[in-house]
Amino acid sequence: MIQKIFNIKNTAGVMGLNRRNLELIYPHNKRANYSLADDKVKTKEILHQNHIACAETYTVITKVSEIKKKWALCKSKNAMAVKPANGCGGGGIKILKKTNEGEWKSGEKVISEAQIFQHITSIVSGLFSMNSSDSCLIEECIVPHPFFAEIYDKGVPDFRVITLKGQPIMGMLRMPTSKSGGKANLHQKGVGIGVDLEKGTLTQVYDGKQYMDHHPDNPNKVNGKPIPYWDEMITLSIKTAKAFPLDYLGIDLVIDAVKGPQIMEVNVRPGLGIQLVNQCGLQKAIKERCEMV
Repeated sequence: MIQKIFNIKNTAGVMGLNRRNLELIYPHNKRANYSLADDKVKTKEILHQNHIACAETYTVITKVSEIKKKWALCKSKNAMAVKPANGCGGGGIKILKKTNEGEWKSGEKVISEAQIFQHITSIVSGLFSMNSSDSCLIEECIVPHPFFAEIYDKGVPDFRVITLKGQPIMGMLRMPTSKSGGKANLHQKGVGIGVDLEKGTLTQVYDGKQYMDHHPDNPNKVNGKPIPYWDEMITLSIKTAKAFPLDYLGIDLVIDAVKGPQIMEVNVRPGLGIQLVNQCGLQKAIKERCEMV
């Protein structure tokens, strides 16, 4: 079932960029602390220090001269994620997996060690962060829980939970599609699926243009589908929010097939598309959630 028109009555309390900045980001997040969320290496340090479940950090590369030595520390792994510390929107992230023959693959393509080094060099040179330099984070590769494959079995989906002063106020599931190249980001043709925070269930699917009760590549309905580990994810989101000196956050989580809920990233300027996904404005959600606590 497809609903093409956004219900106008649900636009009450919808925030635009300026209002979000003036009412949520600027009053609650000091600019001096932005880097704690923007820099994935600093984020991981805080998560590890506070014993918050997240992917294991294999190594951090800050100079081109370090690449060969530090790659040697982690190349024995069968899978890993290579990320720019200050990248955004998924740019520069490569998931590397080892074949039975010992070769590395990125997606469906075999990638040589020289090509991996070249990619790491691009990261350290700041190509994906728009800076003159950056750090390359190499970490454990998350294996998505079978729950995600029941909706769409490619790419790495994640949940985003918006928190204000440690209180979860809105959530969504971001899923890749056949058009998004494995990315879950909404602006890269992924889809957002609304979340009922109280029930821990999925609601409608939004592809940026219309609403559906199923993923665009899977006819099975998701509306009302229970989310595994939901209570644990809410608890993990609250613990994460309290570990950072930032009172308004977008916290990204994934459910690992073996380890359960894990924190992926923390965002100091979470996007506004979550309002459309949930058919609910942030102001309205904040009012409702704050009245409940």
